[in-house]
This record gives sequence, structure tokens and C-alpha cells, in this order.
Amino acid sequence: MEQENKKRPKIYDVVIICLVAVALITAYNFIDINKITPTEEIVEIPTEEPIENLKFGFSEDDYHIQEHTLFPNQFLSDILMKYDVSLSKVFQLEEKAKDIYSVRNIRAGKKYAIIQKDSCSAAECLVYQPDPFKYVVYDLRDTLDVKIIERDVTTTVESTAGIVKSSLWMSMKEQGLSPVLIEKMEDALAWSIDFYHIQDGDRYKLIFERRYIDGEPVGIGQLKGAYYKNADNQYYAVYYENEEYSGFYDLEGRPTKKGFLKSPVKASRISSSFNMNRLHPILKRRKPHLGTDYAAPYGTPILAVGNGVVTKAAYTKGNGKYVKIKHDKTFSTQYLHMQRFAPGIKPGVHVKQGDVIGHVGSTGLATGPHVCFRFWKNGRQVNHLKENFPPPEPMPQDQLPEFFESRDRIIEQLDDVKFEDETQISSNTPEKTVVKFRS
Repeated sequence: MEQENKKRPKIYDVVIICLVAVALITAYNFIDINKITPTEEIVEIPTEEPIENLKFGFSEDDYHIQEHTLFPNQFLSDILMKYDVSLSKVFQLEEKAKDIYSVRNIRAGKKYAIIQKDSCSAAECLVYQPDPFKYVVYDLRDTLDVKIIERDVTTTVESTAGIVKSSLWMSMKEQGLSPVLIEKMEDALAWSIDFYHIQDGDRYKLIFERRYIDGEPVGIGQLKGAYYKNADNQYYAVYYENEEYSGFYDLEGRPTKKGFLKSPVKASRISSSFNMNRLHPILKRRKPHLGTDYAAPYGTPILAVGNGVVTKAAYTKGNGKYVKIKHDKTFSTQYLHMQRFAPGIKPGVHVKQGDVIGHVGSTGLATGPHVCFRFWKNGRQVNHLKENFPPPEPMPQDQLPEFFESRDRIIEQLDDVKFEDETQISSNTPEKTVVKFRS
């Protein structure tokens, strides 16, 4: 009996252990079944969409795109038939394109691209690039189509400063500045500065727009402001535009543009001045030279120095091909030794200052390409470089406050630009100052 009582606790212990085990198994299964959610928040990380590489609106992953340059005497049919496009389809495309962008406007030296599904398939499109700002898509698929696509252009306002060391053109070209920008500066200041007598040490600053496509510079926009300092003085020209006025103005609101350009040819040099006792280079005798000779390469455009009416466009043995313009009751000008007249130039035609009226040549009694420029005042030939023309009228008083506000912003930008001897930063790279707008 006593032995049986000793064995019972052991049996109870076994039973208790079994009950605990069953409870643990049940709890585990309950937890597993109900899948308790952890307290940490699960953050879903979005995956970035792959960037599609597009060229002329076509995915480079889906199309085979080849770029080429047009050769002289290369026709559209020559190109497309190499890519399995039938001649009849080429004719249909030419007909479709004539009122949108005629294939006759395609020029040698320009770039084009062939779009194919793969390198062995027929051309699906031809893309022609007439200039950096647009391209033309000639779509050869089931429905022939022609579209002109304007590129997205980003325009920034940039600045530069420089010191003349040899010539103005050389100094600016060494900075990597576009000839277009150089011409724009000369246009803005041509009535204040004699650009034919530039001196070493002269200084200039410019604020200008530069245009970009896909991050690459494609051209110069508007010159916003110009500053020039020589031994005698300093000069400003600021561009201003509203609904009534546009152009370059001095600090007082007077147009920098005078009644006449100082020269009928850009980027030229004076090869012979107005001289009452010049030895004629061909006739070899002394006779008055009643004009100013501007030497320039053959074909350089000759500009009307002022508004007026063409009175003569003719040829004589001495003058060669020449044009004469009457500007008003007082002034007339004449341009000699032209290679050819500009289209449409004939007596009775009205011209504006800066219009191309002909091209530099050496017709008549001339030893080389130049334009002999002659200036009449009250029927008498005079040296135009020594004439004092009346200053233009300033803007009306009610326009000046708005102009002064615009002027002050541009002058502040010009003043912020430093010359190379004022800062350690070289002016060889134009300094970008402000992102202006996106168009």
C-alpha cells in the first residue's frame, strides 16, 4: 500500500508534463494559423520606370536609326530606293510634301536620318534636318505623312568680358565667342564707336542670350546689353522692347541707331580714305578720291546705310556695277564696284537701313574686291566719317520710367561681370549668369 502511494506522484508528474506539452502545441498552431502581423510597417519601394531613349521621336531600342550627310547632286529617290522604297512611293511622297516641306528644299551638306525596324528592313521614315531648330519627318508607312517638328529650345542669359590685345575680332574669337555675337555688338555700338580704329587695351562687356538644344549650344539670341571703354570714354547700349519701341538705347533713352550706318560692309577694313589728292592705283595720276573704300572678300553683302529709295542700279566703265540711294532732300549715297545686285534692287525700290543691296566685287576700275562708298550732302560729295549728324530723339517722357527700370537691371548685370585683371577667373569662358526662360 505504501509503495503504491509513492508511485502516484510520478504518474501525476507525467500527466502534468503531457498537459503542458499539449497546451504549447495548441498555442503554436493557433499562432501559426492566425499569422500574427509584425509591428514594423512594410514600406513598398517603387521601382523607377526605365528611361526611353528617343531620337526624332523614335525609340532607339525599337528602331534602327542611321544618320548621314547629303552629298551634292544626291536626290531623295537615290536615297530611298537604296532602302527598298519604290519609285512610285517616292513620287507620292514628293506630291504629299510639296505644300508642307517640299523635297526641293533639301540641300547638300545637311543631315538626314533613315528610320528602320532593323538594319535589313525597308525605310519607314526619312528625317531631314534643315537647321538646328527643327526637323522634317517624311513618314513612308501605310499612310504617307509629312510633319515639321520644332525642337525644344532652352535659352539662357550669359555674360562675358574681354580686353582687346590685337584686334577686337581676334580677341573675341579667342574667347570662343560667335561671329554673330561680335556683329551684334558692333550693330549696337556702331554709331558711338569707330570700330576701324580699335586700340589695344580697349575693354568690353556683353550680356546676351544663348540657345541650347539637348544641352548643346545652337545659336545666339538677343544681345541684351553692351559696354565698351576706350581711352576717351565709356559707352553703354541696352536693348529695350515694348509694344511701341524696340532696339538699342543709350542710358538716357535715346536710340543708339543714328540716321546712317558708319560703314556699308561689316567686318571690313578701310583700304583707301576720302582724299582730295590721291594717286589713282590704275590711272596712275593724281585725282580726288571722293569716297571711302572698304575692302572685303568677294560676295560680302553690301548694306544700305539708311532708309531711302533706289535711284540707280546700273553699270559704267569706271564705277562698274553700282547702286545709288536717295535718303531725303539732303542726303544720298552710292556704292561702287559691285559683283552683283541683290535680288529686286532696281530704281524706285524702297530700302531700309541694313538691307542687302548688292555684293562686294571688283567691276569697273578696281584692283581688288572692295566697295567705294560715296556720300552726298546737298548735292556735294563729303567725307561721311567727319559729318556730325543730329542725335535721334529720345523716348517720350511717359515711356522713360519703364525703360529706366529695365536699363538698371541690365547695367547691374554688366557691372557684375569682371575683367580678367580684376578676378582670378579667366574670361576665356563666357560666364553664365541667369537662366532666362524655356521656350
